[in-house]
Amino acid sequence: MRKRLAALSLGVALMFSGCGEENVVLKQKEQTEITLSWWGNDTRNEYTLQAVERFEQLHPEIKVKCSYSEWSGYEARNQVRMVSGTETDVMQINVGWLSQYSSDGKGYYDLEKLGEELDLSNFPDDMLGYGRRNGILNAVPIAMNAETVYINKTVYDSYGLDVPRTFEDFFEAAKVMAPDGVYPLAGASKSIWLYCISYAEQLSGKHFFDKNNNITFDEDDLRTMIEFYNRMVDESVMPKVEDFQKYNIDKNAYAGVVAWVSDAMNYFKDPIEKGVSIIAADYPVEEGHESGDGWYAKPATLYAVSKNTSHPKEAAMLLDFMLNSAEWAELQGVEKGIPISRKARDHLDSTGKLEGLQYEASLVMEENEKISPMNSLIENGELYEDFISACDMVLFDKNSAEEAAAWLCKDYRDKGYSFSG
Repeated sequence: MRKRLAALSLGVALMFSGCGEENVVLKQKEQTEITLSWWGNDTRNEYTLQAVERFEQLHPEIKVKCSYSEWSGYEARNQVRMVSGTETDVMQINVGWLSQYSSDGKGYYDLEKLGEELDLSNFPDDMLGYGRRNGILNAVPIAMNAETVYINKTVYDSYGLDVPRTFEDFFEAAKVMAPDGVYPLAGASKSIWLYCISYAEQLSGKHFFDKNNNITFDEDDLRTMIEFYNRMVDESVMPKVEDFQKYNIDKNAYAGVVAWVSDAMNYFKDPIEKGVSIIAADYPVEEGHESGDGWYAKPATLYAVSKNTSHPKEAAMLLDFMLNSAEWAELQGVEKGIPISRKARDHLDSTGKLEGLQYEASLVMEENEKISPMNSLIENGELYEDFISACDMVLFDKNSAEEAAAWLCKDYRDKGYSFSG
């Protein structure tokens, strides 16, 4: 039991008045302690601690002990906690951890058993589906996320170019931008990996993973991705991912960036003050396809409750406050993305906080009916790091595209990935 006696009681107190003495017994008040963990930067830590204080003020019978750190430290600590059964009562989790720690749906508390304290009616069923494993609601997504193509419209306008609609439009833009050292597009390794997958999926008509987590792409499909990446580098559509530098965004050296919805404010700070117009463009396509084909969405992050908690009621009360309360929404704003919770979103809308580039990118994602739920395996670092290695083999004339694709296919098999067909 994780409880403590509040230091509000002195046990039995004696009081004296007028014509005699009177014994007054002050009841001992018991305070339940629960634990909460999250990852983030100083800004997130600060507003979360403030929000926890507000919760404790509303519920003085509950004390929340907080544990937080930056991402890498949190991830390592979480693994130890989950293996040892010492995870916090309420925790922020990454969507990939559902498969890692709860493939049978029993790794976290079943949140639908907490209906009296946790209001799930604010969440559409399809959104809650991201937090289900084996039919059990393990976690609730806070906001959704997807790779998005951000376009510096000011730069494109300066060249008399329209916002790109197709993959080929970026190659046409490079013909006029490259002489000035400007790239029509750029991005970090994972972002460009997913960009190349979307291109190859449209050509092949396959999803990279099937529902059984088998890779559906064969050597020809991997070769298509490698050749597409190398063509973009060779024709100056983008720099190699190893050369991607965030500061070049502010220098207008990148006229477009592939980045997460949640990274909008991180990559584009105060564009209006800098006299620059940044927009969230539609997802690029090959001719004959619809915007969103081959692109994926996932929960930006989720909240879960420990299956080992001794205080499910109190944990659910805190979780409901974090997801649905105006107090928490006011402090968090859109720092973790645009809230899925109807209550939280309505509050932000009524206070004028649903605006700006990140909100616009969220709408592009939410309003696209073609975008697919992401299989978390597709974000495995070894997949995209080895893909870049295969691309470099060709870029530096060490192998042909066919040889690099054969190597990559074998590499994935050697690392335990199964292939369909």
